[in-house]
Amino acid sequence: MIKPIEGFSKLDKQGKINWLTSEYLNGNTEYEKILKQYWNDDEPLQKLHEEFSENTISNFYMPYGIAPNFLIDGKLLALPMVVEESSVVAAAAKSAKFWLDKGGFKTTIINTEKLGHTHFILNAEPVKVLHFFNFKLKQKLFEATENITTNMRKRGGGILDIQLIDKTAELNNYYQLKASFDTKDSMGANFINSCLEQFGRTLKEEVLNDENFNDDEKNSLQVVMNILSNYTPNCIVRAEVSCKIEDLKDDSGISPEEFAWKFKQAVTIAEIEPYRATTHNKGIMNGVDAVVIATGNDFRATEACAHTYASKDGKYSSLTHCSTDGGIFKFWIDLPISIGIVGGLTNLHPLVKFSLALLGKPSAQELMSILAVSGLAQNFAALRSLVTTGIQKGHMKMHLLNILNQFNATEEEKKYFIEYFKDKTVSHHEVITELNSRRKQ
Repeated sequence: MIKPIEGFSKLDKQGKINWLTSEYLNGNTEYEKILKQYWNDDEPLQKLHEEFSENTISNFYMPYGIAPNFLIDGKLLALPMVVEESSVVAAAAKSAKFWLDKGGFKTTIINTEKLGHTHFILNAEPVKVLHFFNFKLKQKLFEATENITTNMRKRGGGILDIQLIDKTAELNNYYQLKASFDTKDSMGANFINSCLEQFGRTLKEEVLNDENFNDDEKNSLQVVMNILSNYTPNCIVRAEVSCKIEDLKDDSGISPEEFAWKFKQAVTIAEIEPYRATTHNKGIMNGVDAVVIATGNDFRATEACAHTYASKDGKYSSLTHCSTDGGIFKFWIDLPISIGIVGGLTNLHPLVKFSLALLGKPSAQELMSILAVSGLAQNFAALRSLVTTGIQKGHMKMHLLNILNQFNATEEEKKYFIEYFKDKTVSHHEVITELNSRRKQ
């Protein structure tokens, strides 16, 4: 029987592997060989990767692909994309090529405000708490964080505003200090959390020293937590494409007018139907996350924020929108996204450095634009397929190689099957049947 282990984190890498092999893998050393296959021969580089996280025993490789021909705000870019799903990079590149001669993608930074909260319990009348905040605490909070914000203020950022939020109607005696920040080119997580933790300390000090609160009120104060929010509805970028409907020529055989009508209907369905919107937005995030990962940012934060924003009006809905007014096709996305180009992996991971160099060393705002474009392009490609040939034709052709690799297909067999499915829909059953038939010959 496997027993809990004490001090696993203190074991060296080989020690961790030995324990896992013994306790979970029945002593099968073949798994150890697999782990070591993915170690980097460059020991300092391997050590760097191991220190990105805890209890590291190997590296997990993801395909690093390039989607070229993205014309974004007049600049031609090749987007780095880290993703394992078949057809994502190909779809993005196809969209980029489609819009290349139609003016490309246009973006607008709507706002860059980030948020954090000090959550606290205080058994005092809301009017008294509000008066205390307005006439004493707010100024003290700015003063108490001056040392923390000095460098950020020099770069033009810092704390933008602090508000008291009364949540007592939802939870007894519950209030928030809601702060907005501009963190410039940094994602700013450490900066924001440092400010918020100081808010918590200052709040305690000022309540205890304020003669307007009685002892019971002072004793009731509990600072529950100080933490940034990954929901940043005022950190928004818009990406859009547009052209005359007559220019929406598609190789599927349908007319530009029919394409525009069906495309708009598809977007509208995603706007009103959460079951469709979920898959619709997942496709958008295929494009966004792939570039987020390639540039060393936090794709979990990106995902959480986007999906919360998609529910902001009380019902989960599409992040993209479409209009066909006046003979003009317009397709756009408003994406809330908080990212950085300094700090974290951006300064450490060699491939992240490569990605940022490839993109021309963008500012945080420029990277926001690129990410929104990647998501919009991905969504356009998906909807274009859905309303014309169907999604499986392109997706399964990309998946074909994955199926063949499962059965150790030779290069000759791969060439045969690519030709075989040139005008057929790929299915797992058909691949296996034809492969077995060929191998019996």
